[in-house]
This record gives sequence, C-alpha cells and structure tokens, in this order.
Amino acid sequence: MMAHEEALQTTTDSEEESTFPSEEEEDFDDELLHFEERFDDKENTIYKECERDSDQMSAAKRARTLSWKAETDVDQVPQTLRFLPAREPGPQLSAADSHSPMSLFKLFFTESAVENLCHNTNAQAARAMAKGCKYKWTDVSVDELYRYIGLVFYMSVLKMSSIADYWRQDSPFSLPFPATVMSRDRYRTISWNIHMSHPDADEENDRKRGTDQHDHLFRIKPLMDTIRLACKAFYHPRRNLAVKERLVACRAKTGMRRCTKVKPTKLGFKFFDLSDSSNGYIVDFSVYTGKNSFPADHGLSYDAVMSLLDRKVLGSGYHVYMDDFYTSPKLFTDLFTLKFGACGTYREQRKGFPKTATNSLSRSSSRGSIRWIRDGPLVCVKWMDTQVVSVCSTIHAASTGGHVKRNIKAQHTKSVPCPAPVTAYSQHMGGVDLSNQLLQYYAAQHKTMKWYRKVFLHFLDIAANNAFILHKELHDNMTRKEFMEELIAELCGVSQKAAPKQSSTEHVPIPGAELTSDVRRNATVGRRICVHCKAVHGKRSQTPWKCQACDVHLCLQLDRNCFLEWHKSL
Repeated sequence: MMAHEEALQTTTDSEEESTFPSEEEEDFDDELLHFEERFDDKENTIYKECERDSDQMSAAKRARTLSWKAETDVDQVPQTLRFLPAREPGPQLSAADSHSPMSLFKLFFTESAVENLCHNTNAQAARAMAKGCKYKWTDVSVDELYRYIGLVFYMSVLKMSSIADYWRQDSPFSLPFPATVMSRDRYRTISWNIHMSHPDADEENDRKRGTDQHDHLFRIKPLMDTIRLACKAFYHPRRNLAVKERLVACRAKTGMRRCTKVKPTKLGFKFFDLSDSSNGYIVDFSVYTGKNSFPADHGLSYDAVMSLLDRKVLGSGYHVYMDDFYTSPKLFTDLFTLKFGACGTYREQRKGFPKTATNSLSRSSSRGSIRWIRDGPLVCVKWMDTQVVSVCSTIHAASTGGHVKRNIKAQHTKSVPCPAPVTAYSQHMGGVDLSNQLLQYYAAQHKTMKWYRKVFLHFLDIAANNAFILHKELHDNMTRKEFMEELIAELCGVSQKAAPKQSSTEHVPIPGAELTSDVRRNATVGRRICVHCKAVHGKRSQTPWKCQACDVHLCLQLDRNCFLEWHKSL
C-alpha cells in the first residue's frame, strides 16, 4: 500500500515538473510555431494563386464556349452607375467675373511658377557662362519671361521657316513686331538656357543614373506638377471621358523616346491624356518613361488608365472611352468595381476576349449585321461596316442602338442598324480628336537641342488649350484665333488694336558701301539702282544712299527725294 502511494506521488511530481518546459523545449515550440505560420502563409498564397488561375481559366473557358448571339436576341440592360461627381462639373470659376485670356493662362503658368522658372534659367545661364559661352547675359525677370512666352505663341500663329526670319528687315515679308518686344539675340539666349529645374539638382540626379533612385522626369517635374494640379483644380469634367496617347515629336536620344509607325508623328515622347469628351479639356496627363513608369505591373495599358482615374478627385459613375491599345476584360471589370463604366474597341487576339467562331460574322455578312456575347457586366459586340468593328462595353446593351447612313453605291445611301456601344464610342472619342485639333492649330513647337525644352513647349500648348476652353465655357465670345491674338498681345504688353510703330530713328540714310581713302571714288563706290525709281517711274537711276532699317537703296537729291516718298508708302 505504501509502495503504491509512493509510486503515485512520484507520478504526480513528474507531471507537475512537466508543466514547466525546459529551454530546449521552448525553442522547439517556437520553431514549430514559426514553421506552421510560414506554412499557412504559403498555403494561403498557393490557394489565392490557384483561385486566381482558376478564375482566369474559367473566364478563358467561358470565352471559348460562349457562342455569338444575333441582333434579334435581346440583351439585358446592364446596371446603371449613378453619376456622383466630386464637384459640380464645369469651370470652377465664376462666370459673373471677367476673365481675360492672360488671367486664364496664368492659372496654369502662375507667377510663382514663372519666378521659379526664371531662377533656374538664370542659374543655367551662369553655369554656361562659367563653362566659356561667349554670348551676353543679364538675368531674366518674370515680366520678360512672359514676353518671351508671348513671342513663342506669336511664332505659333505666324509660321516662318526659321527663327531668324522673324527679325529680318531686308525683305517685303519682314515682320516688325518681334523686334519691338525683344531682340533676336536675347530671344535666342533665353531659349538656350530655359530650365525647369535647378542645374545643381540635375547634376545630383544624373549621378544616380542606372539606379532606382534616378528620376527620368526630374528636369520637367516642377513645372509638370504645377500644370497637372491646375488642370484638375480649375475644371471638373462632365460624365464622358476619353483616354488616349499623344506623341510629342522629338529626336533626342533619350531612353524615353518612342517610335510609332502608324501615327502622323513617328518619333517622340509619349503622353497619356485624360480629356473631357464634350470640349477636349485635358483633365490630367502622364509621361511614359519606360517599362518602370508604373509600379503596379499589370501591363502598360492597364496601369496608364488606372493612374489617370483618381476616384477621390473625380467621383464615381464616369464613362471612360478608349481605343484598342487599352481595352482588356480585366481593366473593364476592375473599373466597373470602382464604379467607372468603360467602352472601347478591342483586339480580338487579346487574352480574355471571345475566340469562338460559332455564329460569328464572316466576310459574306451583310452590312449592319451584329453579333454579341455577354459575360456579366461585360458585353463584346461585333458590327459589320466595310469591315468588322469590335467594341467592348460595361455601359451599354448590345441590342439597343440606332441607325446610321452608309453609301452603298455612287449615289445611293442606305440606313443600317448600329449598336449602341459603337455609336457612343464614335461620339465620345471625338473629344480626344478635338483636343488634338486644338493643340495642333497653334502648336508652339520648333527645333530645340534639348528634349526637356521640347516638353516645355508642349506644356505651353496644354496651358493655352485649357485656358481657351475655360474662356469658351465662361464667355464664349472668341474664336481660338482671336483668343491667341489677345493672349499674345497681353503677354507682350502691347495693345492689340494699335499696330506697332517702327522707330523713325532707325530709318536714316547711310552710305551704301564703306568709304575708301580715295575721296574721288566715294561718290561712285557702292552705287545701286534706286528701288523707288524703278518701281514707280521705271527708271534705273543709281544712288550711293540706302535706308539703314529697310536696307534698300533710295535716291536722296535736291530735285528727287525718293527716300521720303518710299517711307510715306510704308
């Protein structure tokens, strides 16, 4: 009995001791716990990947198995997204106030931004002078830089073959205005040194080239950020938006340059624009710098669209239209989840789109034939025009739409049915075309030696384009040409109504050739035919005198003052 109690006591003591594990047992338990956590994380990751792969496989399988439906089949009306903009659409300025072209332009090129531009330009010029540049330089001021911008716009309205032609004085095609604003050499030196970032900071950024810390857009970012904020601050877009890329022509050898053979501009920098379809106002834009432009890593087309659509800034319920470069099932379904509708043409070979040939259109299909497939909120529509048009949408029903007129023969037209996605796409993608037209009418582009100066000129185009649209929305009393003329006059500090007068001190008679040491030959050296005698009287009278400003030979005699008569006719 006693032995049994001792054994029982021994067992109890050992159990009590086992409740306090040793250090080796604690380390083993911790390793086991960490292993289980890593295993659970790995298992969850594998599960999510399998789930995503299964979703993609099921979507691809559905795309292969679904058959095309005809126009006689009724499509369900998709869920209507409620339009909830973050602000009242339209200009965020009072229409009761008077807004001049220059005041609207200064919303984008503010005085603080131009002051910073002057500071960086002066620093760049000082650096160039230190390196041995021989031209004269005085620091540029804010007012002078605005006048410089005015001359840039002046050259966009009146095109000449070279910059020097705007200051040429020896031709019937001479333009007197630029010389009254700024000398040719001053204009050139400002153009050579215009800088949006500080040169010292540029040098520091260049030392990081080849690393993740290097910023490709460092030289343009200060001004680019200012203009992007202004584009979003002073105008809120209406419901229909359009996304498209634009190439700014440039042949500079940088890693950001892109080549597109199908575009009118073959080589340059690629801009992604978000614009209002109703008027072409550029709401936001981004610059493509290469494969690492967008960190989301969902593909260039996907990431470019997502980077432009900020729900906090815009709101929800917007309809976004795009071309086949961007359209994909994943992009459209993700946009629908964010309460953005989308519509655009698509490439049939792209992943996720229907590949089935069952009941599809063929070459023998009649004009106006429609085929469609719906997969949840996404509908794919094919419409036969002169060739097959493929459109995808999360906004429209496939079976709804109107009719369009098409020329069947030389003098015969026919009304053919057209699905709603195709009609809406044709209508609202015109906003991008309108934006391109407005930018190209008076594009402030000319040859430069540096790529960032080319982008600077494009920033001027964006600012002038958006300022004109704001003026049109608020007042609607000027054409684009009238707006640009008024803007140029205000920037250059002159009145548009009064024509610039040539200084009379410049029009003085001077000898047509340098005087020689032989006094007897001075009256005969440099004699040329008087342009006034030849034009008015048909005579070939020769004279040693010419006008200093006009650089034409004119008679100056007691009985014949062609110099005076010539300048009366100017």
